[in-house]
Amino acid sequence: MKKLLAPSILSADFMNLKSQIEETEKAGADILHLDVMDGHFVPNLTFGPPLISQIRTITNMTLDVHLMISNPENTIDAYIDSGADWISVHPETTGHLHRLISHIKSKKRKAGAALNPSTPLILLEDILENLDFVLLMSVNPGYGGQSFIPGVNDKILRFLDMRSKQNCEHVLLEVDGGIGLNNIKQLAESGVDVFVAGSAIYHSFNIKKTIEEMKHLL
Repeated sequence: MKKLLAPSILSADFMNLKSQIEETEKAGADILHLDVMDGHFVPNLTFGPPLISQIRTITNMTLDVHLMISNPENTIDAYIDSGADWISVHPETTGHLHRLISHIKSKKRKAGAALNPSTPLILLEDILENLDFVLLMSVNPGYGGQSFIPGVNDKILRFLDMRSKQNCEHVLLEVDGGIGLNNIKQLAESGVDVFVAGSAIYHSFNIKKTIEEMKHLL
């Protein structure tokens, strides 16, 4: 299975966002990861559908929208209409996860569930076969530039075991947080499919070179 690199614009220079997205695409990144935060579910505010709509006009990359917001069912259609290709939600934020996942998929979008470091995998047991991907957070969400939490390595292995036992190999495993040149190869070898990297790319000296090096390691 092809390994996919998903740079996160949370760490990008928003004064030069258009040029950095264009540089990201030219460098060969596979997916653009967009972190939506509401200041309620996580302690930060970022952006919403209007900016995603603008990003959609400047790139053909897959837009992976990670909704770190309470009650996502209230605004999900706005994110779908903005041009999101993949949408992930946290089980804790909605009372009807299956209904929400089904709605996203009915709109021909990829649907995923995102788990914080302390959120147990058991929440996925009864929904896994309905998902297109699972996003495991390897930092506590809310801010970029954090270090990878080592305990998530074991969680990755436990998820892969669950996926295998449920015959859900179609469900991609995405990991987000603290990923850089120092650990991306090890994570790829452990079985991760999609790699979200923010500060390691956009705070590097050369965005294009860093993306190319990461792709080489994958």
